[in-house]
Amino acid sequence: MTMTGQCLCGAVSYTIEGDLQMCGVCHCKNCQRQAGSSYSVLFAVADEQIVIEGVLTTYDDHADSGNVVHRHFCGICGSPVKTSLPTQPGVTFIKAGTLDDTSVLHPQIHFWTGSKQPWVEIDSDVPQIEGNPG
Repeated sequence: MTMTGQCLCGAVSYTIEGDLQMCGVCHCKNCQRQAGSSYSVLFAVADEQIVIEGVLTTYDDHADSGNVVHRHFCGICGSPVKTSLPTQPGVTFIKAGTLDDTSVLHPQIHFWTGSKQPWVEIDSDVPQIEGNPG
């Protein structure tokens, strides 16, 4: 399978070859702030599956665990595009909203649900992790 995506202005684009490793919804406060919404939908691919064109700016964030979270975004339009974690080498987490065709996405898990907005309802059939999934 080939998937493509881009930031809002199109200055950063990507192509992914192969299947997704996972798709999840993060409810941590930092993802809420970065997304400007109640959560962030993301999916994981192996680094070798993705080719990114354009220049990403990186903000080094810190998770509640103290671990570094590299948040990569378009320096022109500000769209968050990907996240990388030194604790999970070889994996790239792509922000789902940047995918051109989101019909392939089916979130399999919700994590950091201890921080979710109280009005967000999660299907009881979907696994939930209250805190750090790692």
